[in-house]
Amino acid sequence: MSEVRVGSDVPVLDRVPGQEAAIAFLRLAASRPHHAYLLAGPEGCGKQQAAQAFAAALLCDRGGCGECRACTLALRERHPNMFVVEPEGRDIHVDTVREEIWHPAFRTAPEPGRKVFVIREADRLNPAAADVLLKVLEEPPADAVLLLLSARPDELPETVVSRCHVVSFLPLAEPFVAATLEGEDVEPSLALLCARLAGGNLGRARRLAASGDGLAFRDAAREALRLAAAGPDGSLAAADVVLAASDRYRKGLKGVLEEELAPFLDDRGRVEEPFRGVVRRLEDRHKRRLRRAERDYVDWVLLAASSLLRDRVASGRGGPSAPLMNLDLPAEAGDVVAAARALGVIEEARAACADETNLNLRLVLEGAFLKVWRSHAGAA
Repeated sequence: MSEVRVGSDVPVLDRVPGQEAAIAFLRLAASRPHHAYLLAGPEGCGKQQAAQAFAAALLCDRGGCGECRACTLALRERHPNMFVVEPEGRDIHVDTVREEIWHPAFRTAPEPGRKVFVIREADRLNPAAADVLLKVLEEPPADAVLLLLSARPDELPETVVSRCHVVSFLPLAEPFVAATLEGEDVEPSLALLCARLAGGNLGRARRLAASGDGLAFRDAAREALRLAAAGPDGSLAAADVVLAASDRYRKGLKGVLEEELAPFLDDRGRVEEPFRGVVRRLEDRHKRRLRRAERDYVDWVLLAASSLLRDRVASGRGGPSAPLMNLDLPAEAGDVVAAARALGVIEEARAACADETNLNLRLVLEGAFLKVWRSHAGAA
């Protein structure tokens, strides 16, 4: 297991933008890591990128060079000694913690060196899962480091938080996100648009800017709002538009697994024996990602619909000089009261999708767009 000199450079951590204090702390911690860290901060502030970079620093023989096999795999969360846990549905369940943290933590690592466990949205640990995790935190193996990520650290049990070093991440300002994208060769006007639509979420802004169809979810939102304003039949058709768009997105993810598995296959495309465990973990994580994909995309569409309705309200109240979220689109004219009511309806639908696990998305969307139509009809 390599040791990095305290105060030495950790190049892989230098790639995480906008969080100088948090990264300075992790840079020093890379030499003699504590057994557990809680990376706390708002969504999109860079926690996940920092966790990947810190994991690379812990797994790299050169302390985080950012270029070697270990760093490359860790930055993509594919290193055999890196275990990533995330919610399945609404919660992280006890069986998941047992299978993906408890058992691997006390076994020999697939490859020589440390084992790093990354727990996304750690505040979603259900009570039983938190209890099992606590047992690992109380008697941690010497070669294991746990990284808990949370935008709501106050919802984690105090017994868990007290056994972690807390690393605080600050919100990222819109100009910083836009400037970061420009530094990554994104055209300035597109960088600002993506930064604003993402609400300061750098990860989401990058995804919007990186794909030629990155704004397809907003196109679906515009079409859905147009249909919903036409009447009950249009409202039902609006739900179809959103669900069809989410289905296309989900199907587009199916090819990702092949790319993730490629480093662990031999020349004949068969899994190499030492990597059977990591391949199984990648396959399981991909299945969970596919199950979440529909709901995630529906939320993106509804978020875009909220931004469009918000622009209608702002334009109606503030006139041509009103600040808009969708900088590349003129705000559509319409009744301000109706738009405000519709905005509330869409946000209620987003909350319902986020809070309920066993939810019929079609019924939620149809009900929401029918209410959007009634908002327009009542104002007419």
